Amino acid sequence: MHQTVRSNILRLYIIKLSKWLMLTMPILFLFYRENGLATHDLFVLKAVYSAAIVCLEIPSGYFGDIWGRKRSLVLGSVLGFAGFALYSVSTEFWGFLACEIILGIGQSFISGSDSALLYDTLQAANNENEYLKIEGRLISAGNFAEAIAAPLGVLIAAISLRTTFFFQAAVAFSAIPAALTLFEPTRREMTGTTSFKQILRIVKYALFEHQGLQATIVYSSVIGTATLTMAWFVQPYFVFLALPLALYGIFIPLLNLTAGVTSMHAYKIERRLGREKTILFIAIGIASGYLCLGLFNTLGALFFLFVFYTIRGIATPVLKNHINEITPSEIRATVLSIRSLIIRLAFVILGPFLGWCADRFGLSSTLIAGAGIFLVTGIFAAMFIINTLRKNSLAVIGTVPQVQQNGGPW
Repeated sequence: MHQTVRSNILRLYIIKLSKWLMLTMPILFLFYRENGLATHDLFVLKAVYSAAIVCLEIPSGYFGDIWGRKRSLVLGSVLGFAGFALYSVSTEFWGFLACEIILGIGQSFISGSDSALLYDTLQAANNENEYLKIEGRLISAGNFAEAIAAPLGVLIAAISLRTTFFFQAAVAFSAIPAALTLFEPTRREMTGTTSFKQILRIVKYALFEHQGLQATIVYSSVIGTATLTMAWFVQPYFVFLALPLALYGIFIPLLNLTAGVTSMHAYKIERRLGREKTILFIAIGIASGYLCLGLFNTLGALFFLFVFYTIRGIATPVLKNHINEITPSEIRATVLSIRSLIIRLAFVILGPFLGWCADRFGLSSTLIAGAGIFLVTGIFAAMFIINTLRKNSLAVIGTVPQVQQNGGPW
């Protein structure tokens, strides 16, 4: 069993690296501009990507719960390769739009199933208490991959911006053999007939019936939306600061290395601060990052971007662990997909609006407005989860009622 655990973790590392070794990330905005697109178009395309994920996020997580996390990861990996292969030959907005839809659908089949398979693998070996540490390392590896990808992407772009996408398709292909050779451990399965009604029952359970999950998903979704939105503001911010392209290959990897190193030690930070202080620290820190980037418009403001990525590195593994701790195994992928769906749906609404604001009113004003949005929603969500924690007086937020443990409402 321990050999199986190591084997699965290694393959999950490969899948993670194939998704995060984003050679195209540092030059994407420049590639769009080369093809006649503006800042608003960038956010529209990424909103469409998120919308594609929204449409299939929960059904794909349910697919992973019913038909297996491995099948879900294989399908997502194949679609990821297909999306970048098509990107490499597309030349205008509508072609890019089709690519984003394919990539979004592919990502939806990976989102949730990867974390669920990791937790199930560790649980089968009675090592589930190691989840936060290993999830943090996986996220850290992804950030390191993105850091390495930035200078490589800039270097390849010296040939041409489009050449980068051919290399990206090759990287995406590496996930397919890794997913095909995963081992899926034995786990509890949902009882009853599989149906759309069953999905709705799980959504109802997670968002309305289980108070701990409800609070955790709301808070995690607010923070996730804030970090996703900032990720797509980085390149426009570099353009705003008139940063030379060569420096993209330095600052982008340093940002991701910062998040990666922090993710590796996220479990230690939460252990030291305690759960409540960690929750408040993340919420206030994320909003402060937006505010400082909006107020200061010199190269020195990049310091605040590094602070933001530090907090992002803490938030991702910690908040996923909060959800995994209190979610029954047989619906874990679906519940994680609910979180991702809310994040993507929020970005579909907020992203294009903020992109339009950046084109019309300027980047500084838009970032300050973002600070206000995420400060209000972040503090509200933080107090919601803290009050839930205190009311339950438990180390783990909320409990799974005994009736669910014996079969659940699904």
